[in-house]
Amino acid sequence: MKTIGLIGGMSWESTADYYRYINQGVNRRLGGLHSAKCMLYSCDFEEVVRLQKAGAWGEAAALLADAARKLEAGGCDAILICTNTMHVVAGEVQQAVGIPLLNIVDATADRVKTNGLRKVGLLGTLYTMEHGFYTDRLREQGLDAIVPGEVDRLRVHEVIFNELCKGELNPDSKSDFMRIVERLRERGAEGVILGCTEIPLLLKQGDVDVPLFDTTLIHAEAAVSFALS
Repeated sequence: MKTIGLIGGMSWESTADYYRYINQGVNRRLGGLHSAKCMLYSCDFEEVVRLQKAGAWGEAAALLADAARKLEAGGCDAILICTNTMHVVAGEVQQAVGIPLLNIVDATADRVKTNGLRKVGLLGTLYTMEHGFYTDRLREQGLDAIVPGEVDRLRVHEVIFNELCKGELNPDSKSDFMRIVERLRERGAEGVILGCTEIPLLLKQGDVDVPLFDTTLIHAEAAVSFALS
């Protein structure tokens, strides 16, 4: 079994799900008392958010690259950045190490295409929805990605940082997210990518009428497949 390196803490709420999903996945595949070989470097999310707000992406890249190098030095065979937003610096992190970085966008795109969909909505932080690194990479893989309108984008971003990253689940926010998904469906989205690892804490498949793609679970499953390959 290969060892997975997790760059987490962004937020720790969703990182806890990564750890659970990866261990559950390994146990389902191997049975018995098997669990995953993994190492976690948990960032101080406040420090990361400060760099995001300042647009200091070079410093953020250096922070995550340092974490990746420490995981590689510890014997990891691959790296996961346990958040969608910070994949904006995935290229820099990959360049810092000699082991593969398993990209969350690639894993998600593969899952969407496996389900036969081509046009998908994307929910996430403003950085994920607006900076292009996510939608452009999806389009490179043949997917048409659409994001909510400006008011809806601001609402999603607000809920992520003010509620979900603190472990707060608000019924009114859930209703807002359901309406936002419906508006994406009306614009032709065949499914919706939950492109923030906290959103699946709030919004579940049974809440809406279109397929939802839980990037936390998808990324974790890609890690399990790599570890056992």
